[in-house]
Amino acid sequence: MARIDVQGYGTYNVENGKKLVLALEDNGIDILHRCGGKARCTTCRVEVLSGDLGPIGEKEANIIETKGLSENVRLSCQVCVSSDASIKPVLTATSEGLDAGPRPDEECE
Repeated sequence: MARIDVQGYGTYNVENGKKLVLALEDNGIDILHRCGGKARCTTCRVEVLSGDLGPIGEKEANIIETKGLSENVRLSCQVCVSSDASIKPVLTATSEGLDAGPRPDEECE
């Protein structure tokens, strides 16, 4: 189990190997994921305040570079939780007035 501290929401125990976006959603955080976890829209991005969210895959790296996002930003749909971290969700359904989007697949890639 990893401890994920979500700024403004609380600290949650998350089983290793679970997608971060699903861990957030399952703990009541209305994180956006408009593309359904396909690493296309970047609405599920989180700012990494501390800790390590693991390696960045090619799909995630490409979209982060294309969108010009800062190096401390990760796509929660592409993160498989493996260690403790402190994060801040960037966009939520509430803050943006949008439907969260289709639930991403359970499987980490």
